[in-house]
Amino acid sequence: VTVYLSDAETKESEERRDDGTADEKKSNGTTAQTDSVEAVDIGGKYFVAWKNGQKHPAKVVVQRPSKSDGRGFEYYVHYINHDRRLDEWVTVDRIDLESKIGAIPGEVGDVDRNKFKKSKRKLEDIVGREEKLATLSQLEKEHEETTKVKNIQRIELGKYEMDTWYFSAYPEDYCGVDKLHFCEFCLKYAKSRTTMRNHRAKCEMRSPPGREIYRENEISMFEIDGSEHKIYCQNLCLLAKLFLDHKTLYYDVDSFMFYVMCEVDDLGHHIVGYFSKEKHSAENNNLACILTFPPYQRKGYGKFLISVSYELTKREGTTGAPEKPLSDLGKISYRSYW
Repeated sequence: VTVYLSDAETKESEERRDDGTADEKKSNGTTAQTDSVEAVDIGGKYFVAWKNGQKHPAKVVVQRPSKSDGRGFEYYVHYINHDRRLDEWVTVDRIDLESKIGAIPGEVGDVDRNKFKKSKRKLEDIVGREEKLATLSQLEKEHEETTKVKNIQRIELGKYEMDTWYFSAYPEDYCGVDKLHFCEFCLKYAKSRTTMRNHRAKCEMRSPPGREIYRENEISMFEIDGSEHKIYCQNLCLLAKLFLDHKTLYYDVDSFMFYVMCEVDDLGHHIVGYFSKEKHSAENNNLACILTFPPYQRKGYGKFLISVSYELTKREGTTGAPEKPLSDLGKISYRSYW
């Protein structure tokens, strides 16, 4: 935490130093620093500077000891009326402590009942709309509380390093590290680059498991049964959750099919994105989750994944649509495709 002194305070400090009161000056500096920390109200709303310098209203969620120097604190903030993918840890110098604010016009609540899809499916058989909505709301609040802070800040996947967007339910031993390393072929993960380097030297996989159903030039698509390749699909779900806010499928993958898209070169098949679908959907959904990893976005791969989902539906002789509600990026992709 950096404490900035006014001209008057600087002059007073210099006078004290001249009087031989350096210890008193040091004590006063420590007090000022402590007051700055205590002034940040957890749960309070302030204007916080983005990395580009612009200030936006944000809510302080939690604090932790600073990792940079071990002194002071860092604060996890959620930018109000913005997606949670922008949430981040900031230092106190980015928080305008003089700008504590109340309610924000048009502020969106922390919980959006329309987004918690998995819980909604579980409640379909509950009798009574009010009871259903009340139970759903409680489940959503629990989900929101559990996932409000990103537990992994960035990952390394193949030749790319990328910041994560959301919480994912990785084992506790892997949470809190600065960066998690992934094998881009089998999707196993490790906390250190050395461990991952050793794994890659032994890993024999150079493509996803399952059946290759499409190949054109450097683009390939694999169909993977969740019940046959459970570990790979579980690893894929955990990895995808870092970039999908309301995905709740982690380990129960038996009832899903996964379609993984890759770029192919001499080194192997490099995962680009995927979509999943239920084997038997009561609502005729032809897609449950869809993701193009950040380094491969804005290349038309999202539209390609959507087109494959519809082509599979046609070949099955049925009709179908994506599971709703769609995420903000999902809406953009589908509207562009439609």
